[in-house]
Amino acid sequence: MSVVMTSTPKGIAIVIMGVSGAGKSTIGEMLGEALNCNFIDADDFHPQSNKEKMKNGIPLSDEDRNPWLETLRDVLNVNIVSGKTVILGCSALQKHYRDILRSADPNYHGGTHDSCVVKFVLLHVGVQVLMDRVLKRAAEGKHFMPPELLQSQIDLLQVDDSEGIFKVDASLSPEAIVNNIKASLFSSRMTSR
Repeated sequence: MSVVMTSTPKGIAIVIMGVSGAGKSTIGEMLGEALNCNFIDADDFHPQSNKEKMKNGIPLSDEDRNPWLETLRDVLNVNIVSGKTVILGCSALQKHYRDILRSADPNYHGGTHDSCVVKFVLLHVGVQVLMDRVLKRAAEGKHFMPPELLQSQIDLLQVDDSEGIFKVDASLSPEAIVNNIKASLFSSRMTSR
C-alpha cells in the first residue's frame, strides 16, 4: 500500500506513544471511546518475527521496525484522507520513527510539526511504575514483550521539544489521563493545521 496524496486532509491521527507499560493500549482504547473513533494497537501489526525477537529478549533494530512503521503510516493515511479521526497506540520512541508516521499526512513536509495532522501524546511515567506494570503484565501472560527489554526502550526514547509532543503524567488515573488529552486536543497547539 502506498500513501494517498491529497491537498486537504480531513482527518486527524492521534498517536499515544511511550515505552512498554506506559498505558498506550488502555488510554488509546478509552480515548477512542471518548472521541467516538477507532483505536489501532500498533502491536497488532508486528510481524511474528518481531514478536519472537522481543519474546526472546532481543531488542528490535530499525530494520525490524521500519516496515512495521510504514504499514502503520499507510493505515493512518487511509483514515486521514477519508476524513476520520483515529487513535494509534505506538511506542514511536524516536523522532525518525515519528517522522515515518507523520508522513501519513499527505501535506506533511519534514520539520513542520505544527501543521501536521498526525499528533503525538507521550505517556510519561517513572521507571519503577513502568517496571511494576510490565512485571504484572508478564506474570499474567498478557504481552509478548518481557520486562528485560524495558530498559532498552527507555534508553531509546528520544523527545525533542521542537516537535510539540503533548506530555501527560501517566501515573494519574486513566480517566484523568484521557481528560487531559481531550483538553489538549482542543487547544490551538494540538489542533492547528
